[in-house]
Amino acid sequence: MFATISAVCLILFIPWELTRKKPLIDLKMLTGRHFGSCFLVMLATGAILIATTQIVPQLLQDEFGYTATWSGLALSPGGIVTAIMMVVAGRLSGWVPAKWLIVAGALTIAAGMYSSTSLYAGLNFGWFVWQRVYIGVGLPLIFIAITNASYDGLAKDKTDQASALINVARNTGGSIGVAIAQNVLMYREQFHQSRLIEHIAPSNPAYQRALAQQTQLFENRGVGAVEAAKQAFATINQTVQQQAELWAYIDVFVALGFVALSAVPLALLMRATKSAGKVGAA
Repeated sequence: MFATISAVCLILFIPWELTRKKPLIDLKMLTGRHFGSCFLVMLATGAILIATTQIVPQLLQDEFGYTATWSGLALSPGGIVTAIMMVVAGRLSGWVPAKWLIVAGALTIAAGMYSSTSLYAGLNFGWFVWQRVYIGVGLPLIFIAITNASYDGLAKDKTDQASALINVARNTGGSIGVAIAQNVLMYREQFHQSRLIEHIAPSNPAYQRALAQQTQLFENRGVGAVEAAKQAFATINQTVQQQAELWAYIDVFVALGFVALSAVPLALLMRATKSAGKVGAA
């Protein structure tokens, strides 16, 4: 019910704002090629930032048994790299057009997402730290560039609107990113589980060998034959579930990689703008 109300209000909101002399949000700004591209790039960037900040700790705690503290520590080095790259990106923005900084940042993030697809159950703490570092390198290049580029060519009385819309894009993009990640995770886990279960059949020799090996393992530990068979089956079922979940997380990283790549053609639509003056690192 609330989703329907929200959808109707949003639909009515658009023509209302477009026909006001002094609209609360100047939606006409989004029709411009340059600012519209900046808005969409920030939408994608917010999706990557918030989705990865949410999905990586969830992965570490659900699949690798990390505590909330250790999950946060895995993200912390990426935050340090982000702070350093803010300074670097601020310096580069005076020399390199914003569109090329965005392209470089988006490709770096996409490469990080591609690297994350090598996920498997035996990974250590350092692997997750490095995955976050890749994102920490790419995001500041986009954020600083968008901050500069979004105001390019705008009248002074439009700067407040531009700032508000860019903030809306980041926050809305974050919500969209989390929604995409969680939906991909849920549906793809079901898909992979259904595909893997197809191989758990008495007619499959590999399954019979695995079941026999697990049963023998439990019998060697002093478990009775019937109970050993039950525990062996439970172990195989648990392994299938874990593998389905890991494959689903890989699919999430693939989806977020495509979100990052979507910023590349959008950036190429922008004008080649540089910082108008000295840019502060913060």
